[in-house]
Amino acid sequence: MTFLPITREELRSRNVERPDFVYVSGDAYVDHSSFGSAIITRLLESRGYSVGMIAQPDWRNPESIAVFGEPRLAFIVSSGNMDSMVNHYTVNKKRRKRDAYSPGGRIGLRPDHAVTVYGNLIRKKYKQTPVILGGIEASLRRLGHYDYWSDRVKRSVLLDSGADIISYGMGERSILELAEALAAGIPISQITYVAGTVYRTRSLKEQDDIVTLPSFEEIRNDKRVYAESFYLQYQNTDPFTARPLAEYYGNQGYVVQNPPARPLSTQEMDDVYSLPYMGKAHPVYDDQGGIPALSEVKFSLTSSRGCFGGCNFCALTFHQGRIVQVRSHESLLEEARSFTRDPQFKGYIHDVGGPTADFRQPSCKKQTTSGTCRDRQCLFPSPCRNLNPDHTDYTLLLQKLRKIPNVKKVFVRSGIRFDYVLAEGRDDFLRELILHHVSGQLRVAPEHVSDPVLACMGKPGHSVYEEFLEKFRKYNEKYHLQQYAVPYFMSSHPGCTLKDAVRLAEYIRDLGYMPEQVQDFYPTPSTISTCMYYTQLDPRTMKPVYVPKTYHEKAMQRALIQYRLPENRSLVMEALKKAGREDLIGFDRKCLVRPENGRNRSGEKKEKIRKKKTIRNVHKKKTGR
Repeated sequence: MTFLPITREELRSRNVERPDFVYVSGDAYVDHSSFGSAIITRLLESRGYSVGMIAQPDWRNPESIAVFGEPRLAFIVSSGNMDSMVNHYTVNKKRRKRDAYSPGGRIGLRPDHAVTVYGNLIRKKYKQTPVILGGIEASLRRLGHYDYWSDRVKRSVLLDSGADIISYGMGERSILELAEALAAGIPISQITYVAGTVYRTRSLKEQDDIVTLPSFEEIRNDKRVYAESFYLQYQNTDPFTARPLAEYYGNQGYVVQNPPARPLSTQEMDDVYSLPYMGKAHPVYDDQGGIPALSEVKFSLTSSRGCFGGCNFCALTFHQGRIVQVRSHESLLEEARSFTRDPQFKGYIHDVGGPTADFRQPSCKKQTTSGTCRDRQCLFPSPCRNLNPDHTDYTLLLQKLRKIPNVKKVFVRSGIRFDYVLAEGRDDFLRELILHHVSGQLRVAPEHVSDPVLACMGKPGHSVYEEFLEKFRKYNEKYHLQQYAVPYFMSSHPGCTLKDAVRLAEYIRDLGYMPEQVQDFYPTPSTISTCMYYTQLDPRTMKPVYVPKTYHEKAMQRALIQYRLPENRSLVMEALKKAGREDLIGFDRKCLVRPENGRNRSGEKKEKIRKKKTIRNVHKKKTGR
């Protein structure tokens, strides 16, 4: 077992002169199943295709993608595990100081809008070679979309990159179908039938059952039309019920999105995760500090994909989908046993999960045969009556993992849905979690305390979180454990006014806890919340939504969550005054900040006494008495 070739010499050592595929990635080369590039390249290799890997090419030099020459079948291009713009910039559009997917955390090794830049780089060098875009950046920009960083609606990335086709979502099925078609000699322009792909066409005459979306010109010029178009796309994200979608681009024709690929079976998931990954970064990075992102996942287990949680600020619906897919216990146990043979393993499995750790099955039986509902959510605004909340399988899996020799502790860190835990109606899993799988702190994401804001987020009402918290406290007291639920809160989400932000600050005050981290809402492509942010409309209802848009208001909302920090004092004062909550400025225990002079009544008394003494002393000096 060895790494894929990264040089022509390594390719030739495999008796290959010209690779079938060249994979271009914005990430450093890490051959681990948590990295999409590793999954796709190993999968192609397992089917007999040769693959060369070009990681983080110099986008200013077309020769940097000519390492292997022209591939026989196609280039495959991805920005990496993260969207390049999210990787590069904070929500305030300031440049980040670290890139966890680059050697030593160095910045500047990939371009902004990486798939677009890489696609054009290839086109400069190879005019006719098929180019396939994949990964999360291309997936979420597959049709016209709002781009937060430029504050405008941009075209499908397929057009701007010069690529031929997009493999969107989790691409195992689509990439193999594309490979088979190309190997059979079918021109890339004629491969228009693969589920989970997006392609260009001049005409829709041969298309059946297609939904024509508003044109790009229309969505660019009318925010209401944009919201309507977005929601049509949202309703067509299920592989069983989705119809093809077409977006018109004038003289460039149409961009057509085929329905998503079908979810993988458990056996197919096991096959994907049993491919011969090296489980580490390429040794070329050893002297450069390694790849920081690997340490987060090296001893973690991916047990599932997909999420029916339906949070509006999350892009999973557009990328992995709402149908949960799982690996078998034996597949996960075998990977865990392999950890114990690694000299670096200290006995701790850092996580067993996925997008939501405790989702180990579809939300209801019909999803595996009929798909998810177009017009309702599984958990929001309350659990669906068809929901089958059951943690039995997950609990059993955790118990088996704990029994593996040399495993000291198995943590659950990727997050649980507390409303799903409560919906089960029994506390077996919660007790198991508290007794064995919490590292002193359980991270949960209530996100906010204001029900109108939570409704915009697609999250359960605050009372549900309080109910979960009470149970968590009760069982920790029962078992004499000092463990805490650490909540994550989000500021500036669409629907959140300053008054809502103040209410959250009061809740934090009453907890006696100040969050070390605050998540500002980040408008990334292809989420309902981003659509709300741009259009100021809820695409589900078309009702207006208040949106905190200015940097200053966003800064005030963030400061309220961390109101105790001295550097936030002036922003908190301003926010309280604007919200009409000056009652929270003062010396009472319920107040968030002190008044401008910073003196309390006791201090004022002392100041008066000091002044009286000063006057008496002056009088004595003048009179001698």
